[in-house]
Amino acid sequence: MLSSLRKFGSFNPLALKRQTIVLRLLATTATKKPSENGSINSNPSFVHNIFRGQLEHSELFPYPMPLNDEQLETIKVLIDPMENFFKNINKPEISDQKGEFDPKVIDTLWDLGGFGIAVPEKYGGLGLNYTQLGRLTDAVGGNDLAIATMLGAHQSIGYKGILLYGTDEQKAKYLPQVSSGKVFAAFALTEPSAGSDVASIKTRAVKSSDGKHYILNGSKIWITNGGIAEIMTVFARTEVIDDKGIKKDKITAFIVEKGFGGVTCGPPEKKLGIKASNTTEVYFDDVKVPIENILGNIGDGFKVAVNILNNGRFGMGMALGGTMRMCIKRATEHVTQRETFGNKLESYGGIQEKIARMSMLQYVNQSIAYMLSGNMDLGSNDFHLEAAISKVFASDSAWYICDETIQILGGMGFMVDAGIERFLRDLRIYRIYEGANDILKLFIALTGMQYAGNHLKQVQKALKNPAMNLGLIFKEVSKKYGFGGVDMTTLVHPSLNSSAKLCGESIDAFGQTVTSLLIKYGKNIVHEQFHLNRIAESAIDIHAMACVLSRASTSIKLNLPSVDHEKLMVDAWCVEAHDRVQVNMRKIKSPEFNENFKRMSQISKNSCHAKDVVQMHPVGF
Repeated sequence: MLSSLRKFGSFNPLALKRQTIVLRLLATTATKKPSENGSINSNPSFVHNIFRGQLEHSELFPYPMPLNDEQLETIKVLIDPMENFFKNINKPEISDQKGEFDPKVIDTLWDLGGFGIAVPEKYGGLGLNYTQLGRLTDAVGGNDLAIATMLGAHQSIGYKGILLYGTDEQKAKYLPQVSSGKVFAAFALTEPSAGSDVASIKTRAVKSSDGKHYILNGSKIWITNGGIAEIMTVFARTEVIDDKGIKKDKITAFIVEKGFGGVTCGPPEKKLGIKASNTTEVYFDDVKVPIENILGNIGDGFKVAVNILNNGRFGMGMALGGTMRMCIKRATEHVTQRETFGNKLESYGGIQEKIARMSMLQYVNQSIAYMLSGNMDLGSNDFHLEAAISKVFASDSAWYICDETIQILGGMGFMVDAGIERFLRDLRIYRIYEGANDILKLFIALTGMQYAGNHLKQVQKALKNPAMNLGLIFKEVSKKYGFGGVDMTTLVHPSLNSSAKLCGESIDAFGQTVTSLLIKYGKNIVHEQFHLNRIAESAIDIHAMACVLSRASTSIKLNLPSVDHEKLMVDAWCVEAHDRVQVNMRKIKSPEFNENFKRMSQISKNSCHAKDVVQMHPVGF
């Protein structure tokens, strides 16, 4: 038996030896490591486990419903004044033109408690949970993304670090100010030479001779609320002495007050969109930061930054879900009223496909976003891949839906008075900030593959003593030969079985492809971005399928009025998502496409070498 297993392609000894190097991928991420006895610590994350070709459904079924009656009533009470604010007070078209908010708009938001939604009541906030916050954010996103950006920069990341890592003294001092004291917060991480590459920041903090302060010097760029914030979460390099007495440079997070002195900012940036939100450079010149203002521990700044961003990303799905809903409302109003060639626009197949795809994307996005917030409210700690997927899916989908809305409205949609072009401009930044989508896709792929690589190391150890590990070995052989496979039909309502089977097939194919890539490339998988992008896109599609299957099953159980419509969208989505996964897996394995990836790489190199298009102009000059 052992000899046959060793001949089995994916588990020959030389190939398995190469698996161990995968463990070094993304060492700074929060994925689980093998324990000393070789077993893998359990991880309830659905997305992590599909990289192993396994179904982990503890946080997937049933669809999370974290709000009790009192919490539901609280959010209902808050929605009405928020909607009234957007209807009667906020004038986004004027703010967009002026490049700033009317003071009355800001004051009203403070009075509504909009800046302290997640802060506990004892510190002056509303004390809402993630799902409640998301519902309010949904209302904001359907009206004004510049306000959504300002609020998000303030509370989703600006003072989020104080909520997550602050001491009791830090919370007592700063949270009342940022929740109800009309003091703005900002998150200062990005630098001219350090965008997505956080580790390359140059801003430095040096401990003073008396040991009571850190002296901060450096600069940050593109800081939302940078010109108005009095309190900032700032990341800087610090000298750290490890257990062996060796000095190292590590990033540390600090709570910095503008009142410390030495903190200045540049003029507001001129931007494509979200023009009313304040974005500036921020400069630190010998700023004396008290040692008690270290956020977390010295040298833990990278972890602090990553966890703040992971924790804050969930709100984007909710905000952009509101934007998508607004666009669909505008598009459907238009196609049901406008006639062309003697028929209403809604009667044409081309328009129907657009409206259907827009509706599905909004439903899927909402399902992903509230799956995430629900699990966060129920205590999940392993949600960083789900949060990244939610952000990527929401920002890509909202851009597509808004663009299609303009297309459906035609020339009317292109006009400023229609109000859609402002949303299109505002939306563009969402695919860039709080983790550019391109980087997040690599994060999704590599983090998931590291988790799968840890499991393969366990299999390698099992093969060294097959008599003691027959169960694990037979499980892997069955998976590789296609026996059994993932079965989701027992988890969903019977009417969704066909879609559940498609999702299960996708997980099987995905897990097998991940394994083959790990064995083929080992640590060099980090350089195979053509493959990694397709792995990430497939993970997103599979997670989306699972979320809508769970949500629709719950809708059926509750006999909601929209059940039949939801089933239509789930079945249509799963057919297309399953097809995309199969196509992506085929491209990864196809010699023709692998050769084509090389061609595209060379085309890019040629163009970059020329710093222009390479071919001659058709007329010769």
